[in-house]
Amino acid sequence: MRPSTLARLAVAGNRTDVLRTVLTALSAMLATIAMLCAATVLSIRGYASRYTVQLLVEPGLRPGVAATLVLVALPVLALAGQCIRLGAPARDRRLAAIRLAGATPGEAVLIATAETAVASLLGSVLALIAYLVARALPAAHDQHTLPSDVLPPAPVLVFLVLLVPVLAALIGALLMRRVIVTPLGVVRRVRERGPRPWPGLLIIVGLPMFAVPWRTDDVDWARNVAYVLIVGGTLLTMAGVVLGVGWISHTAGRLMRRFGRGPAMLLAAQRLITDPWNGSRTMAALLVAVIAGAVALAYKALLATQFRYFDVFNQMMGSPNGEGMGAGAEPDFYFGAIRLVMVAVGLSAAVAAAGLLVALAESIVARRRTYASLTATGVPRRTLSASILWQTLTPIVPALLLALAAGDTLVRLIQSSFTIEGTVPRVLRVPVPWADLGLLGGGALLAVLLAVGVGLLVLRSSTDLEELRIG
Repeated sequence: MRPSTLARLAVAGNRTDVLRTVLTALSAMLATIAMLCAATVLSIRGYASRYTVQLLVEPGLRPGVAATLVLVALPVLALAGQCIRLGAPARDRRLAAIRLAGATPGEAVLIATAETAVASLLGSVLALIAYLVARALPAAHDQHTLPSDVLPPAPVLVFLVLLVPVLAALIGALLMRRVIVTPLGVVRRVRERGPRPWPGLLIIVGLPMFAVPWRTDDVDWARNVAYVLIVGGTLLTMAGVVLGVGWISHTAGRLMRRFGRGPAMLLAAQRLITDPWNGSRTMAALLVAVIAGAVALAYKALLATQFRYFDVFNQMMGSPNGEGMGAGAEPDFYFGAIRLVMVAVGLSAAVAAAGLLVALAESIVARRRTYASLTATGVPRRTLSASILWQTLTPIVPALLLALAAGDTLVRLIQSSFTIEGTVPRVLRVPVPWADLGLLGGGALLAVLLAVGVGLLVLRSSTDLEELRIG
């Protein structure tokens, strides 16, 4: 296939395809900007007093800033993956027609990957241009608010700019595999058994793995080994929560089918049983953001308890004005850093909710003929709307509770004690931040409800009787 033909087929389509290209490019641009900023922060060396932001001055705090930026990039990448599926039914039919016209499976792969790669590459290039323009901002009196005087190595810049387009191309090829293999699109899937609760083992392994470096004071762990255990335990715990949504959905669907009343609950129950992994795909970014937020809130409670013990110690030592341990602006500084993390969590949750909205709208459009058939047989639209609401909220509520509990438990595994000279070390009694965790979980649930409410607007146009026409 000639490059000109490939380019023409990659940009062909209707208004939905144009919207998918714009959203994919925008998502790729935001994700690339966040990763470029993270690489810039990590490129700063030594104590940097030239910056006005204290988080950039201290070398030990920069990895946390970079991790926060990566936390923002992850749900944006998930949003890009959801945008790839926007308008998928029409694109599937177009690719199937190209296959039936004589295109080889390899050419179908090229077309499928080119559609997403071109849009993602456009967004990444725009992100690089915006990043270079921002670096040109002048500094006032040799003081930099942002690290505009630092540039990551050229190979790192090239890698980050190409990372999103390559991932998008791979995801596009993976999603189009059924059309590539069978152009008629006739696929029959029968689920003989539901998901097993094996993701719980990931949480059971991840939590002790995270706790090992903190709980073994008598072992001199190498720094890299400790980092591997801490990061590996955190990732295993997050993976267990996200993948556990499949088992939660299937179990909830079986319970709803047995004890539920009304057509809306029964429709939602059957959908949860038929596709239990839908929640893991569409809500992964939101759950990861909630876990990160729970970790930040629990760590805030831990710091508050430590500083309270510091004040007690200062009073015992005769320095009630705060001139001893933990004095000065230190509490405000750390609490300000935690507020910055929570801002990143809020942005991540908003982006994840946007991804959920795109996924919900795509799923409704993909099953529009089924919904139109139900409407034609007399099923009210409000029943279909209620079934979609049940289908979304039933797995997300227990998943949010599990995510909040996992994030709080990770921080509680950190061994924290307070020692006063001549006394036995006392283990800190850190209270559970119920109010903050409730606000975090309630905010995430509200974001899901808003996404579902906006997504249901697509249902009315997808239940028109004209959708029953063939062609």
